[in-house]
Amino acid sequence: MSEAATQGGIFSISGRQWLILLMVQLANLLFGMTITLANLVLPDMRGALSATQDEISWVITLNLVATAVATPVTGWLASRLGWRNLMFGTVLGFTICSLLCGLATSLDMLILARIGQGAFGAPIMPMGQAILLASFPKHLQPTAIVIWGVGAVFGPVLGPILGAMATEAWNWRAAFFMIVPPGIATLVCIWFALSDRTERQPISFDWTGFLALSVAIICIQLILDRGQRLDWFEAPEMIACAVLGAISFYIFVAHCLTASAPFLNPRLLLDRNFAIGTAIAFVMGMLAFTSLTLFPTMLHDLRGYPDDAVSILIAARGMGNWVAFLVVVQLTRWAPRFTIGLGLFFQAASGFWMAQFDINVTESQIFWSHLLQGFGQSIAFTPMTVMAFSTLPTHQVTEGSAIFTLMRNFGSSLFISIAVMMLIRSSSENYARLGEFVTPYNKLLFLPSFPASWDLESASGLFRLAGEIQRQAAMIGYVNAFYLMALTAALSVPLAFFMQRARRVS
Repeated sequence: MSEAATQGGIFSISGRQWLILLMVQLANLLFGMTITLANLVLPDMRGALSATQDEISWVITLNLVATAVATPVTGWLASRLGWRNLMFGTVLGFTICSLLCGLATSLDMLILARIGQGAFGAPIMPMGQAILLASFPKHLQPTAIVIWGVGAVFGPVLGPILGAMATEAWNWRAAFFMIVPPGIATLVCIWFALSDRTERQPISFDWTGFLALSVAIICIQLILDRGQRLDWFEAPEMIACAVLGAISFYIFVAHCLTASAPFLNPRLLLDRNFAIGTAIAFVMGMLAFTSLTLFPTMLHDLRGYPDDAVSILIAARGMGNWVAFLVVVQLTRWAPRFTIGLGLFFQAASGFWMAQFDINVTESQIFWSHLLQGFGQSIAFTPMTVMAFSTLPTHQVTEGSAIFTLMRNFGSSLFISIAVMMLIRSSSENYARLGEFVTPYNKLLFLPSFPASWDLESASGLFRLAGEIQRQAAMIGYVNAFYLMALTAALSVPLAFFMQRARRVS
C-alpha cells in the first residue's frame, strides 16, 4: 500500500470512488437546499397562504416528521430494491414533490407536498453515509466523510442565496422550482455511479414495529404542534393523541425486545460508541435547524429585512462549516472525543451569544454567531459519525445509519416544535406583562422624552404603541428559545468523553 493510502490522503481515492462521492454530494446538495429554502421563504408563504406562525411551522416540522418516519425503512428498501433503484426512485420522487411544492395553491397542498418531499428524501442521508462507509477503507473514511460533507454544507449555503434571488425575481414558488434541474442532473449521476449496485435481497419487513413507531412519533409531534392552540390536555384531541402515542410506543418497545427480527434492532444500542453517538446525533439534530426556522421570521417581522439580506446572514452558518473542513480531519485523527466536545461547546457558545440579542441586533452579530454555530456543527459531526460507526460490524452499517439519521431528524422536528411553542407562549405572556405598564397612572408615559407617535390619547398612537410592545415581547420569546438551544448544547458536551476509540469489527 502506498504512503498516501496509508495516510488516507485524497490521492489514494480511485476514480470509481470519486464518482460515488460526486453522486452522494449532489443528492446531499438537493436535500440541504430544500431545508434552508423552506425556512427562508416562510414569511412569504405565511403571507401568501394566510397562515399563522404555528400553522406555517408545520411546513417545516411535518417535513421533518415524514423524514424521521421514513428513514428507518431505508435498510429494508435498499435490500429489496438495490442501491441504484432506491437512490434513483428517492431522488425522482423528491424532485417531483419539490415541483408540487411550487405549484401548491393552499397550505394543505403545500404541507402534503412537503410531507412527500420528506418521505422521499429520507433515504438520501443514510444511504449516502452507508454507501461511503461501505465503499471506502477505514483509513479513508474521515477524508470521505469530510468531502461528502461539502455537498451537505454547500446546499444550505447555496439554497438561501439562490432562493432569495429567485424569490425577489418572481415569488416564493420559484425557490422550489429551482430544485428540479439539479434533481434531474442527480438522477443521471446516480444511474452511472451505482451501475453495479443493483443486487436485491428478498428480506422480510417488520410492519408491526414500523407502524407502532410511526404512530408514536406522529402523536408526539401533533401534541407539541397543536397543544398550545388547543390548550393542551383540556382538548379531547390531545388526550387521544397522548393515549394512542403511549400505547404505540409500548407496543414498539415490547415488540423490539421480543421479536426475532425486529424493525429496529435494539442490540445495536449495546454498542457503546453507537449508542452514545446516536444520542449526540439526536442533540445535534435538535440544534441543526431550529435557528434556521426562527431567524427568517425574526428578521422579517421584527426588523423588516428583505429575503436577500436574510439569505446572506443565514448562509454565514454554511461558511462556518466550510472553515471547519480545514481542520476537522486532522482534529478527528488527533483527538476525536475532544473535537466532538469542542464542537458542542461552540454550538452552546453561539446559542448564548444569540440569547444576548435585542431588537436592535446588528448584521455583524447575526453573521458571526451563525458562523460560530456552523463551525461547531461541522467540527462535532465528522468525528461523531466516524466514532459512532467505528465498532459496528460492516453488515450492520446500513441499519445503524438508518437509526442514526432517524434520531437526528426526529430531534430536529421535536426541537423546532418546542422552540416555536416557547416563542409563541413567551411572546403572549410578555405582551400581557408589558401591557400592564400602559396605564394613565404611569408617569413615565407622559415625560417629554416619550415618543410623540405613541400618544395615549389617540387610537393611532395606542395602535403604534401596541405594535412596539408586540415586537419587544416577540423578541423576548426568541431570546428564550435561543437560551434553550444553548442549554441543550452545553448539557450534551460531557457525552463526547464517554465514547472510546476502537476498531470496527468485520
